[in-house]
Amino acid sequence: MAERRKRPDGQQGEEAQAVDFACTVERLERLVERLESGELTLEASLAAFEEGIRLTRDAQRRLDEAELRVRTLTEGAEGGMALAPFASPVEDESEP
Repeated sequence: MAERRKRPDGQQGEEAQAVDFACTVERLERLVERLESGELTLEASLAAFEEGIRLTRDAQRRLDEAELRVRTLTEGAEGGMALAPFASPVEDESEP
């Protein structure tokens, strides 16, 4: 599998920035599997670990941004949270 490389100026291409959260988590899971296999050299393990740290930070940033968006959407006029019970899709379909 080809590894994605950073450009010499330290910036990543648009394709790397467009990766969604699920792809980031899948990539992180594959890295963990490779590290746990014990088949990587020390250098390859360090490179995988570094990429894992980068992916973890990216995933956490995305989660933080999503939480902020949810809070913004659910916050009431007086600053409190306007909470409503969650209805599962099955319950929604049964209602007329």
